[in-house]
Amino acid sequence: MSETRVHLSKTEPAAYRALDAFSKTVGEICAANGIDDRLKEIVMIHCSQLNGCAYCTRIHVDRATAAGIDVDTITQIPTWRESGVFTERECAALELAEAFTFIAEDGISDEVYDRVGAVFTEKEYAALSWACVSINAFNRVVVAGRYPVPPREPQVQVPA
Repeated sequence: MSETRVHLSKTEPAAYRALDAFSKTVGEICAANGIDDRLKEIVMIHCSQLNGCAYCTRIHVDRATAAGIDVDTITQIPTWRESGVFTERECAALELAEAFTFIAEDGISDEVYDRVGAVFTEKEYAALSWACVSINAFNRVVVAGRYPVPPREPQVQVPA
């Protein structure tokens, strides 16, 4: 079998445009329901990391830095339970992200639902849930298609 895969966004662009529009709607829902860009991007990065989606991880790390998240915080995302750098809201959102990403294993357990629900309002919970649904959908498209991560332009070093 060839390493080149069907590029779903090029082969059926209407479906990809619909997914992109859905993602934009989810972003609006997050903003309207009190989920700031910092929290949303932490969730997007974590889901993408868990799914092994380097392409989406790159996109959301760039968006996270643009939202003011520092490199140390970004590098702590995979070890959020041990790191101590995340707020209670961020930890709850990261736990929800894991539950949605691995939903086939345990669904959203009552324990997770209760812990996360004790931190977020119903509207916040719904917004974060839709964010998880959205990024997991993109991750599946990108991972299945083996979309390459574009190389970065070399950074010019300024002498000190």
